[in-house]
Amino acid sequence: MRLTREESLLLIVDLQAGLLPVIEHGDQAATEAAWLGGLAESIEVPVWLTEQYPEGLGGSEPRLLDAVPGHRLWQKMTFDACGNPAFAAALAEIGKRQVVLCGTEAHICVMQTGLGLLAAGYEVYWLVEACASRRAGEARLARERMMQAGAVPVSADMVAYEWLHRCDDERFKQAHRRFLKGRSARPLVFA
Repeated sequence: MRLTREESLLLIVDLQAGLLPVIEHGDQAATEAAWLGGLAESIEVPVWLTEQYPEGLGGSEPRLLDAVPGHRLWQKMTFDACGNPAFAAALAEIGKRQVVLCGTEAHICVMQTGLGLLAAGYEVYWLVEACASRRAGEARLARERMMQAGAVPVSADMVAYEWLHRCDDERFKQAHRRFLKGRSARPLVFA
């Protein structure tokens, strides 16, 4: 299973300002999601954000909103975004079969959304460095469970280079200058 730009959607689950301060590796998750979201928008991959109970947990992290101004926002009360009929219908309508998934908390809303996506027949790609929980051990457990269910673990670099596919066109050159070159030395934790 190889990711393609044409078949992909980036789904960023509940990276909310009120929740991030208590999330282990939350800053990295937000940074990596914003980075991949910016790259996605630049090459016309749709970016969707969810917010769980924003009245209590606050809105999406501001740097994420800055990075993906063209996002589609879904507010939800169910932990699984697929439990929202309007979300599920819109996802079916957009016709993308590959969902790159990340966010918080990995073992609750991200995992339940991933399981919902798998049950609905989507390919799910778990963005390892951008899935986080209050305790890193729970994020690892969620990833293991998702892999057993059929999701594919990926890094942002893997996704970016699969979406870009080749290095001899203008799309790659722009992405390299704007996103790839500066990221190469950034230290990451793969929880």
